[in-house]
Amino acid sequence: MNAVSSRRITTEEAPSSARGRKGPNPIDAHVGSRVRIRRTLLGMSQEKLGEAIGLTFQQVQKYERGANRIGASRLFDLGRVLDVPVSFFFDDMPADVATAKVEDDADTSGQELGAFEPDPMAKRETLELVRAYYRIPDATVRKRMFELVKAVGKSGPEQPAA
Repeated sequence: MNAVSSRRITTEEAPSSARGRKGPNPIDAHVGSRVRIRRTLLGMSQEKLGEAIGLTFQQVQKYERGANRIGASRLFDLGRVLDVPVSFFFDDMPADVATAKVEDDADTSGQELGAFEPDPMAKRETLELVRAYYRIPDATVRKRMFELVKAVGKSGPEQPAA
């Protein structure tokens, strides 16, 4: 038997699913949240998006949660259907996620993985607020609402999101 065929894969070398990793990969979760943001801003259901790219709505849900990784060709299809460049899905990625080393994903032995906190931009409340804001027909009123929300946001102590 040669050295290659007798070698066993260690826990650190196994895919994240085989290691029993808790929670989604932060990059997969970010990409999924960007899919959700764009789909919601277009007023498209998970079912309609799934039909457009040949998936079930359950698979779209898994992509949006980051539970399943989106392959390159599927990401290309999503960009085409959602009318955005592929780079859109990586925009606004938190610096700690974007600069993480590959080794961090490949070797998590002895490290406790923290709970993934979703980006506030991925929350339904945020999406509804943005949609309502852009439905205000008068640009002057819209600008005043923007300034009001910014002022109110600065005035009080920071509250945890509900």
